[in-house]
Amino acid sequence: MKRKICVVITARPSYARVRTALEAVRDHPDLELQLVVAASALLDRYGNAVNVIEQEGFKIDRQVYMILEGENLVTSAKSTGLGLAELATVFDDLKPDVVVTIADRFETMATAVAASYMNIPLAHIQGGEITGSIDEKVRHAITKLADIHLVASEKASDRVVRMGEDPERVFVTGCPSIDLARMARDAEPRDLDATLAHYGGVGSDVDLSNGYIVVLQHPVTTEYEQALEHVTHTLAAVRDGGFPTLWFWPNVDAGSDGTSKGIRIYRENYPMSRVHFYKNMKPLDFLSVLINSKGIVGNSSVAIRECAYLGVPAVNIGSRQQGRDRGRNVIDVSYDEADIRAAIDRCWDSEERASDTVYGDGEAGRNIADVLSAADLSIEKMLKY
Repeated sequence: MKRKICVVITARPSYARVRTALEAVRDHPDLELQLVVAASALLDRYGNAVNVIEQEGFKIDRQVYMILEGENLVTSAKSTGLGLAELATVFDDLKPDVVVTIADRFETMATAVAASYMNIPLAHIQGGEITGSIDEKVRHAITKLADIHLVASEKASDRVVRMGEDPERVFVTGCPSIDLARMARDAEPRDLDATLAHYGGVGSDVDLSNGYIVVLQHPVTTEYEQALEHVTHTLAAVRDGGFPTLWFWPNVDAGSDGTSKGIRIYRENYPMSRVHFYKNMKPLDFLSVLINSKGIVGNSSVAIRECAYLGVPAVNIGSRQQGRDRGRNVIDVSYDEADIRAAIDRCWDSEERASDTVYGDGEAGRNIADVLSAADLSIEKMLKY
């Protein structure tokens, strides 16, 4: 009998991080994929990732609406509680042999707690990493709830073991998002104009023929009240520098409303004639846009993970990725307009594309499926020091 592997996707970046693992599980002779799409992955204002998932050929078994309006700390906590209740019902219905949760978003806590209290073995992708904000607490809490650890690097593996986890349950698989980066790097060149036209977006028509940057800046949950101020510094640096820019909307974290409001206010008060805004793209399309850019600006983990492998220069702003293992492509700056602009200038003028395999070599999806097919599914754990 096939093992039923239930993967819960709660946000746009979570899908990109696990897509190749979904394919590998679906195609594995000993596994059956159960796919649950939840939270902001279902919402239009955050890019309707569910549509992309369906367009790319995946059958969705359940959809879970769990996000409360507000994008603040209270709604994040309440959304987690709502997700816990709803996902418990889903797991009771689907009866999976393993539940898979991804990374460190607040919604993943609901997945982990529901599976653990229902005695369903929990597999966690991307544990053992270090970052700033609430993500750090969530990630390590899920590590203690998880029964199978699918980590991206040897350093992450070492951290998980030092947290008291059984080394025989920690597997260095690499990060599935690097699989996509490898596919994008090796693919035939895409027609950039056609790709961008497909997604529409809003804002000025931007001449990209002489280069462009990509901006993706999220709120920092531990600094969410400053989200509007933070994004305004980036907006000013991009506008005053005159950089042709493709700007992508933030995710659903606490402070997202402040980031979005900051963008709207700035657009109303200052002409942004060289900036075009997008909600979402299919992962491979987005990576293709990155590969052809002068660099990425903001605080997204894609700048640290996929762009390290691709060698795409990255201006990392603020504390959101503090402590995360990184490659040579990253320039760290504070929330300062002059510093941000100077770092963008460095990326713009740089011809260097130094690739680093910090998060794997592009075979993670297959590795994860193989582990899930063979790993011991015991839920017994003992606290170790």
